[in-house]
Amino acid sequence: MKLRNLIVSLVLLASAQGVRAQDDLLSMLDSMEVKTKEYTYATFKIVRLVTGHSIEIPGAGEMQLLISHRFGRLNGGPYEFFGLDQANMRLGFEYSLDNRLCVGVGRSNIRKTYDGFLKYKLLRQAKGKNASPVTVAWVSSIQANALKWTEPDRPNFYSSRLSYAHQLLIARKFNDRISLQLMPTMVHRNLVSSVADQNDVYAMGIGGRFKLTGSVTLNAEYYYVLPGYTADNFEDCLSLCFDIETGGHVFQLIFSNSPAMTENMFIAETDGAWQRGDIHFGFNLSRAFMVSEKHRERALSHK
Repeated sequence: MKLRNLIVSLVLLASAQGVRAQDDLLSMLDSMEVKTKEYTYATFKIVRLVTGHSIEIPGAGEMQLLISHRFGRLNGGPYEFFGLDQANMRLGFEYSLDNRLCVGVGRSNIRKTYDGFLKYKLLRQAKGKNASPVTVAWVSSIQANALKWTEPDRPNFYSSRLSYAHQLLIARKFNDRISLQLMPTMVHRNLVSSVADQNDVYAMGIGGRFKLTGSVTLNAEYYYVLPGYTADNFEDCLSLCFDIETGGHVFQLIFSNSPAMTENMFIAETDGAWQRGDIHFGFNLSRAFMVSEKHRERALSHK
């Protein structure tokens, strides 16, 4: 009897040790799977899809210079040199503190507008256990109209110059050729042209890229403004561009029915129509500079 009890005890002990070893092995495999999670890169080529933001941000410790031009309307004909006689410009700088947070500032000559924004990646598309199927980023921006007051003798408030925009960017890279992005957006303007106009404008943006060659992609971007007074008096912004990668920088050739380059104007106040030929040719030129190796090394160590 004692021998049988001893044998049973040894069998039970061996079984327990086997279960424990199996659990340890599964735990090690789970740990390895987490460590081998593969993040998606280069959903889009640069920080702009066309005129609006993409989910991309500069690398950690990297400063990106963005020069944007929009010329006049192509239907101006030869007299206006098909729009090239007029030019609107925005000069912007964007800096990434890490692989998730980006700070940007800019200045455009339309209404002498200064703008700034924060962009933060909430989720990153990846493959592996508990991986996100999409990349999600949040953008909050502010725009300030710096034109002189039209009626300087009456009381004027600085807050009247300000507009704001908030966007949730949801993007997925399906393969090396196709990426799509959704952009639910709210624009708030402190001062509008009439009491009937909307201070808050809501829009749904959609855009994407299709890779044509190793260095050229076709991008499209469309913002549908939800029904309201603003939607009745303005057009939805539709923009197309070709991204051309040329080594150190990316060059975007753009066609859009809006000459503006800040959200308060190209989303809420576009008055050109493609069907009338109100198309503005332009370009974005981006160039990246490494500013802080320390931020880059810190971001890589916490990746």
